[in-house]
Amino acid sequence: MATVRQATTVWEGTLFEGSGKVTLESSGIGTYDVSWPSRAEEANGKTSPEELIAAAHSSCFSMALSNGLAKADTPATSLTTTAEVELTPGTGITGIKLTVRGVVEGIDEDAFVAAAEAAKAGCPVSQALAGTTITLDAALA
Repeated sequence: MATVRQATTVWEGTLFEGSGKVTLESSGIGTYDVSWPSRAEEANGKTSPEELIAAAHSSCFSMALSNGLAKADTPATSLTTTAEVELTPGTGITGIKLTVRGVVEGIDEDAFVAAAEAAKAGCPVSQALAGTTITLDAALA
């Protein structure tokens, strides 16, 4: 069965002088300020589409890797994943770097990297972002 999640942004003003608020509707966990300066320069306590993509990608990848490791009878004790989404103003999102460190009993480094590569390829968010270069740095902790 398909699921749908919803977020809504209300923007006021021009791109460079205006600002907005994005509300995470489905979870109800909050409303967050967004602006062009917080997107293209310093965060200054505001979020950005790229940070939200990074959150989605790091969590989706972690779920996919956790599932793959469990199916191989080597469940992870812990996975720490960081996603860095690069925005080049005027060009767009120019790259995503996933970094994962795992604590996994009964697996060697090569098998962990292979499982991470498979998770990167199979993660629905990775698939949705296939138009950009996604790199992976995977290692056991």
